[in-house]
This record gives sequence, structure tokens and C-alpha cells, in this order.
Amino acid sequence: MNELLTFALNAADEAGQITLKYFRQDVTVELKSDDSPVTIADREAERYLRETIAKKFPNHGILGEEEGTTGDQSERWVIDPIDGTKSFICGVPLYGVLLSYERDGEPMVGVSHFPALGETVWAKKGGGASLNGKPCRVSPVGELSRATLCVGSHTSLEDTGKMDGFMKLARQTRAARTWGDAYGHCLVATGRTEAMIDPRVSYHDLSAVSLIVKEAGGRFTNFKGEEGIYHEAISCNAALFNQVVGVFA
Repeated sequence: MNELLTFALNAADEAGQITLKYFRQDVTVELKSDDSPVTIADREAERYLRETIAKKFPNHGILGEEEGTTGDQSERWVIDPIDGTKSFICGVPLYGVLLSYERDGEPMVGVSHFPALGETVWAKKGGGASLNGKPCRVSPVGELSRATLCVGSHTSLEDTGKMDGFMKLARQTRAARTWGDAYGHCLVATGRTEAMIDPRVSYHDLSAVSLIVKEAGGRFTNFKGEEGIYHEAISCNAALFNQVVGVFA
């Protein structure tokens, strides 16, 4: 497992360097079929990761945001070359390169690298989580009045019928912020916020961060409190989990 983690850390760092070449450089933004934005930075970073994985692990499959699936998916790498492309194109540094290794659908290694911030959060199954080489844990805060809440998108909350629950939480917390996407989940894993509400996401957004949050002692579930990777997610410290999930029940 150490070899896989070392590989993932190095590959994510190199892909991050590719994105930085285009960060705050007024790149052309295209729209995909689902109207989500994509840039040359997304495509080049994923192409690099695919080629690097294929060279090192030719028998492993790949699931990537931009180019889909290739190879045997029972042992695969999940790639999101730029998680937070909207932040990236606005020049906001809260975007990340996500890379995970899965075995039979279970994440075993997860890396979330934030190149413009110089932060990397990672985990391996059973080995805990780290931020820039130092072990990290979720916050011990158990009172909503002392908690900070993150959310990915207010419109997604409204579209999915989750706005009322979110506002009920937000009114009780110390602060509610849109430090969204993978960065929000990693803020939970590193104890800097207590919960991240993500009402609409894709699989490649969540594979790496789901492992990181759990290895940091947190909970990672859907809005019903069920563990797994769905098209929605809540990351939370253990102390507040029941209160946070309870408003959406």
C-alpha cells in the first residue's frame, strides 16, 4: 500500500503543477454536455495522470472525469483532474487534484492535492489521514453553536429540496461558508470545519475524500446517514453527525 500511496502523491503533485501553468491565465472555458465547465488544464492534467498510471500499473483500470472508464474496474484509479473547475476559472485557489486507488469499489488510497494552496491531504485504508505529512483528525466540537458549516452550492440545495434543512443548521452554527467541493470535505478531515454539505456530486468527486474523512475519524454518508459513495454527501465530525444528518431525515 505504501507504494500506491507514494505513487499517488507524486502523480497528484505533478498533475497539480500542470494546472498551475494555466491558473489565473485567462484560459478558454468550454462547456460539456451537462453545461459544466472544462479547460485545457483539466484535460492536460487528466491525460498526464492516465499516461502515468498506465505506465506504472498497466493492469489497473481508470475512471476519470474527462475521459470516462478504461480497463478492468475491479482494480482502478479514480481521477478528478480539477475538482472545483469553477473556482479555478475564477482564479480562486480552492481547487484540487483528486486521485484515489480502489479495489472492488472500495477506496484504499486517497489523495486531495490543492496546488495553489500548497496543501495535500491523504489517507490509506487503516492508516489514518495526514495533511502535508502530519496526522490530521476531525474536530472534537460537539455543539452546533461552536461549529462551522460548509456547503458546495446553494442552488443545488434548493434544487434537491435540502435548503430548509441547511438553513436550520446554519442558523444554529457559528458560521456557514461556501468553501465547497473537495476542499470543504478536507476542511472537515483536518478539523478546521465541522461539516460539509454536498447535495449534488459525481463519483469522481468523492472517492478520495470519502476515505480521507473516514480515516480522520469522521463520518461520510448520504443525507440519510448511509455510508457509501452516492450522488450526494455529508462529511461531519463524529460528535455532531447525528444532529447534522437529523435535520434532513
